Amino acid sequence: MSGPMALEPGGTEQDTLALRLADTRRRVPRRLPADATLTLRLPGFGPNEEEVSRLAAELADRVGPAVHPYEVAALLEADGLSADMIRQRYGHPNIFSLAAALYERVPRVFPEPAATPDPWRPDHVRCLLRGVLFALPGLAYLLTAPLWHPGRHAAALIVAGVISWAWGQALGHRAYLRMVAGQREAGRTLLVGAPAGAAAATAGAALAAWGGAVTWAAAAQSLYLAAAGVLLVLGRERLLLAALTPLIAGAAVLPWWEPGPLLRTGLPALALAATLAAAGRALRAAHTAPAAAGEAGARPPLRRSLPYGLFGLAAAVLVLLEGRQAPYAVIALTVSMGPAEWLLYRFRGLSVTALGAAATPLGFLLRSAGVLGLCLFSYVLLLLPVALLTGAAPAALLLLAATLWSALLLQAFGVGWPPAVVCLTAAAVAGLVTFLAPIRGPLILPLCCGAAALCLAGCALWVLGRPARHA
Repeated sequence: MSGPMALEPGGTEQDTLALRLADTRRRVPRRLPADATLTLRLPGFGPNEEEVSRLAAELADRVGPAVHPYEVAALLEADGLSADMIRQRYGHPNIFSLAAALYERVPRVFPEPAATPDPWRPDHVRCLLRGVLFALPGLAYLLTAPLWHPGRHAAALIVAGVISWAWGQALGHRAYLRMVAGQREAGRTLLVGAPAGAAAATAGAALAAWGGAVTWAAAAQSLYLAAAGVLLVLGRERLLLAALTPLIAGAAVLPWWEPGPLLRTGLPALALAATLAAAGRALRAAHTAPAAAGEAGARPPLRRSLPYGLFGLAAAVLVLLEGRQAPYAVIALTVSMGPAEWLLYRFRGLSVTALGAAATPLGFLLRSAGVLGLCLFSYVLLLLPVALLTGAAPAALLLLAATLWSALLLQAFGVGWPPAVVCLTAAAVAGLVTFLAPIRGPLILPLCCGAAALCLAGCALWVLGRPARHA
């Protein structure tokens, strides 16, 4: 027999099974009918190009992303393609031969990975609320201003505030380190550190006031800052806002009604008591959390938090120097800490996006420079109208804001000593020149902050322009 033998009536175009023998006169395989399901192909006829092309079209979306024919072979094996089917239907001796043919036929396509949610997406409401909470305690001074003498007592309160600021930065960092082990460990750190910080600030105010009656006001201020720090670290911003309701209510009626000495004193005292009670409740809830086991509960050394405390001290001095010339601008700067925190989250999210888009380390460095410039420009632009409306020197306020934000950015990535050293140097130089040579005071602060901002921005680009920091 020289041709296929019909097994059913109707001709060869309806064959379901055919035996093909070698034919020396025709080496090209005969095309199968559309309804043919199985053909036995002997060596010498070569691949069935039509069937291979059809298979390539069916698997194009899965073969295109492959980077080696072996991936295609694994795909075919997973689809259940048997060795007999590969030889008989497609005319290839084995699965690797067929995989290589498919790999050559289908163009390489590398689709972008599916979009994943941004792990650093900021909580807009929380960031805004934290900025407001940083400034709301100032209402207590507004309420109690007629009851004390700011010029005579300001020094003691400033000393207590600077100590509380520095202590709070170090304690907050240590509490966040302990938060990795668990809420219980962070709560214990705050339970010991917050009262100690309040006591140190009160002692500093007592020395500055020579034991005067203002020490009691400094003690109340220090207790509030310690309790508020506990609530902010543990994420109880709404609870702190509720505790400050008496202050908000008292300050809201001042333009239309004189509350009198009793309410002027009682409302801040009530807000302080509510804040202390809220902090106690938050610490109690943290204490009920399960304790960390093994090495996770080990306490980190105190020296790890030292640079954060030194930065807090330097930041307090720089803000104090700015406040001597533009107190209202400092209030706006305090409120802007909420947007500053939001921009820190955005920097991390945009850096992760840049990491996925960059193909080389240099490309990522350039993208990081763009992200850093965008975030810094956005933060400075936010404070520009404030400087113009409050009459503050724009250069001093904007450069101070850039210094603080750049330092906070480095600290957010665990870089503590460079921002501490740079800010301490700027604060020391600006403070000494301001108090020893007051004529140069208005110029020295923007010069020191400008140099510090430039150094910190360069350090941030050097440290954070490497992909390993964001992996």
